[in-house]
Amino acid sequence: MVVIGLVFAGLAALIHVYIFYLESLAWTAPGTRRVFGTSAEQAETTRPLAFNQGFYNLFLAVGVLVGVLLQVSSDVAAVSAGVGMVLLGTASMVGAGVVLLVTKPALLRGAAIQGVAPLLAIVSVLIF
Repeated sequence: MVVIGLVFAGLAALIHVYIFYLESLAWTAPGTRRVFGTSAEQAETTRPLAFNQGFYNLFLAVGVLVGVLLQVSSDVAAVSAGVGMVLLGTASMVGAGVVLLVTKPALLRGAAIQGVAPLLAIVSVLIF
């Protein structure tokens, strides 16, 4: 059912909003450093990069959420645009998870957190 795909897409968007928070707002906090396995010095050095990367995650989340909202419209063109936005946003999320896994296999858990919900959204939207 399309609803299942929308739920997974919404979940993927919320996860990416949380990633935005970690990367852009809490990058140097001890808890965030534990999540990403960085020292205080590494976190401070990479802060501008993480800040920028966090916004990429936020923009993906916003795109997916707008796509979800468009799909509940009664307008056929809006629904079609919503499907496209959800598929593009979630495919980008899955792609980022794959890149993370390939470049740093030790972060399998993070790649799974980042990529499984959007992958399930894609499969659900395409099947139903």
